[in-house]
Amino acid sequence: MDGIVTDVAVGVKRGSDELLSGSVLSSPNSNMSSMVVTANGNDSKKFKGEDKMDGAPSRVLHIRKLPGEVTETEVIALGLPFGKVTNILMLKGKNQAFLELATEEAAITMVNYYSAVTPHLRNQPIYIQYSNHKELKTDNTLNQRAQAVLQAVTAVQTANTPLSGTAVSESAVTPAQSPVLRIIIDNMYYPVTLDVLHQIFSKFGAVLKIITFTKNNQFQALLQYGDPVNAQQAKLALDGQNIYNACCTLRIDFSKLVNLNVKYNNDKSRDYTRPDLPSGDGQPALDPAIAAAFAKETSLLAMNHLNGQKMYGKIIRVTLSKHQTVQLPREGLDDQGLTKDFGNSPLHRFKKPGSKNFQNIFPPSATLHLSNIPPSVAEEDLRTLFANTGGTVKAFKFFQRDHKMALLQMATVEEAIQALIDLHNYNLGENHHLRVSFSKSTI
Repeated sequence: MDGIVTDVAVGVKRGSDELLSGSVLSSPNSNMSSMVVTANGNDSKKFKGEDKMDGAPSRVLHIRKLPGEVTETEVIALGLPFGKVTNILMLKGKNQAFLELATEEAAITMVNYYSAVTPHLRNQPIYIQYSNHKELKTDNTLNQRAQAVLQAVTAVQTANTPLSGTAVSESAVTPAQSPVLRIIIDNMYYPVTLDVLHQIFSKFGAVLKIITFTKNNQFQALLQYGDPVNAQQAKLALDGQNIYNACCTLRIDFSKLVNLNVKYNNDKSRDYTRPDLPSGDGQPALDPAIAAAFAKETSLLAMNHLNGQKMYGKIIRVTLSKHQTVQLPREGLDDQGLTKDFGNSPLHRFKKPGSKNFQNIFPPSATLHLSNIPPSVAEEDLRTLFANTGGTVKAFKFFQRDHKMALLQMATVEEAIQALIDLHNYNLGENHHLRVSFSKSTI
């Protein structure tokens, strides 16, 4: 998952204060409205209710208090940031649904997240808990629409790996593989700002660049993700949805471009990986304060991935500070070990704006990606090393073609967070320092 973002309403005001009424998918930590699509209409479908909830983990989740017109796509999208969704059953008459994830670990991560942050659909709080059912069995002939939506999501989740490119190319990839979306806004009765687009589309992954323009009397935008899979997820969820009530309809297609060349950071275009770009029109480059504000956009990556995570038995709360920088103590002044500058730390993998490393930033998960492993280190060595962090190693797998990399699964997300803290940059000998990051894959 890639990712999970803030409320679209931020910084947007108009007379009626009606924002996103029945349109854009709500992020897990916001109260913004969700998109509207037609439901499957299987009101006659019956399923035993969850009268007794024992709280035992299950990969089937029971979702209650759903808005009356909520659809499969909306419910499926709740689970997308946490892993593969394998089945869904809508109980329209009861305003409930059952959602099945591929693994119990993914379901645990989802429940833990939403226990800290109340999820909303269409501005209405909903409730998610473990189901008594360990597997969801549905009659596919009666559940055709749900299965069709699920297949579309599965196609997105199994899409190609990220692409890279430094120059614009019209023929390098087929449109469906592009990380760049072309967005047209129909019925634009209210202005749509670049910041609104960024906040809407950041729900589905890190947005790197946006260019807005008017063509054929239509407001359009080109928006580039770090990963083409994020672009496909965004198109699936947002195409045809309204930004505001009954207007500003999103029409989304894949661009033939694989990389956008943004020259200026202003209200028409922005490169979120380059806060140093000039604003154009002969004006000087951004001053440090404005550059820091742009850099704050990338901090939403950190905030949305970490807010609500559990660590040392407590829930982490992360919000943006009013301070633009961390003030370091004057040289020679004793700070009692409370301040440290990580600017030149070997732990920092994101010094270079726009590097490929940004495409591999994923929310905390139980599965860790290990790299820079020397040939002399065996599976058992790594299992022992990670078990010594206080957790349980559930699974391990070397990459088939490259034993310098591996996937290692801890018992819980909290254990994986602790292991990453303890072992990233760990010296394995032979001048190899272990690189540890969260993985979107499962073993």
